[in-house]
Amino acid sequence: MRIILANPRGFCAGVDRAISIVEKAIAIYGAPIYVRHEVVHNSYVVNVLRHKGAIFIEHLDDVPDGSLLIFSAHGVSRVVRNEALSRDLTVFDATCPLVTKVHMKVARASRKGTEVILIGHHDHAEVEGTMGQYNNAAGGIYLVESPEDVWQLQVKSVDNLCFITQTTLSVDDTSNVINALRQRFPSIIGPRKDDICYATTNRQEAVRNLTIAADIVLVVGSKNSSNSNRLAELAQRIGKPTYLIDSASDIQESWLQGMNIIGVTAGASAPNIIVLQVISRLQSLGAESVEELIGRKENIRFEVPRYLARCEIK
Repeated sequence: MRIILANPRGFCAGVDRAISIVEKAIAIYGAPIYVRHEVVHNSYVVNVLRHKGAIFIEHLDDVPDGSLLIFSAHGVSRVVRNEALSRDLTVFDATCPLVTKVHMKVARASRKGTEVILIGHHDHAEVEGTMGQYNNAAGGIYLVESPEDVWQLQVKSVDNLCFITQTTLSVDDTSNVINALRQRFPSIIGPRKDDICYATTNRQEAVRNLTIAADIVLVVGSKNSSNSNRLAELAQRIGKPTYLIDSASDIQESWLQGMNIIGVTAGASAPNIIVLQVISRLQSLGAESVEELIGRKENIRFEVPRYLARCEIK
């Protein structure tokens, strides 16, 4: 057996920035610090940060006055932000800048009274934060997940509509929903390019390339990671046996029976250390070589807040 690695895979710039903000805040201010929601959707990362002194909460009532609070990479609603700023709290925002761009679009639409249709997944933290940027009762914001949702949707004015997307969606599924929106609402306004982020798009493209040669695909990522789930769904849809794994210990030897080439990728919130552990586990089960595929180079980097940037993490 041999292993081939998707390229690119693993951490994106937004995840890297969010983790750095938490680590640097702990280094400067000391533990504990509070993080609203898991800073990124990966159990390994969350456990490491928890061990360093991060406390993950869902409700601001759980944050004592005088504490330091960080918003997760997924962003928060205006209500949550305003509540935090009204309290005696030191607040840092780890929202991915690409999510913030979507928030700004919603806020502009809200000010104009333009109705917004958000393509996204129910109960995802990013969707909650994005929908929470809209506060104009004269308009409205609506969530759709599928073309079927589009055809059932009722809006106030078909001539005053725009759409946006969650940043971690399936490129193919989103395209189908956008096509349905344009059929149902011909005058709807959309972005020149959908809001799916570069990292999500690149990792899905890398999985397509991976499946050309791989007999089986292992996706490193947590079950609550939207972008990791989309990678696994894509490989499955192409017809490859696919498993979403949180750690190397999840790998079952029976999966590898009759397999010659094992494809490995990782979601944008999955750290490289787990990929290395997966490779080690596969080698212990008989894999003999590791090859990294050629893929798109990613040079994007997002800066942390200036005050925190001065801190070096050892």
